[in-house]
Amino acid sequence: MLYARVILNINKDKANMRILGITIPDDKRLEIGLTTLFGVGRSRAKKILDEVKVDWGTKAKDLSAEKENEIKKIIEGLKIEGDLKREVSSNIKRLKDIKSYRGIRHMRSLPVRGQRTKTNSRTRRGNTRKTMGTGRRAVEKK
Repeated sequence: MLYARVILNINKDKANMRILGITIPDDKRLEIGLTTLFGVGRSRAKKILDEVKVDWGTKAKDLSAEKENEIKKIIEGLKIEGDLKREVSSNIKRLKDIKSYRGIRHMRSLPVRGQRTKTNSRTRRGNTRKTMGTGRRAVEKK
């Protein structure tokens, strides 16, 4: 009985997979779990896993330490998280500074990529409205 408890505790003590300070979920497939990193989507995650020769469906808790280190090494070579966020914000700032059409759209908090604004830009403009059925009052009983 005591032996079984020791084995369970060893399995629980296995550290979660962490890349650049972000914990990769243990219970999800690696293909999905890697997308918790900003700048890594499904296609990039699949390319990383193919490069390391790991099956996409493997879960993070089932990964060996060597494979985990290989994945970390590849991801650290990519531009993700803080560096990528800084680059994106500097690109937007550059567009605003040169007063390009896209920069002006960013300044005015309007859709940037050619969407219509008469009806469908509520989220971007902050003009969210309730649907018809939400504002009803209870009918008074006599």
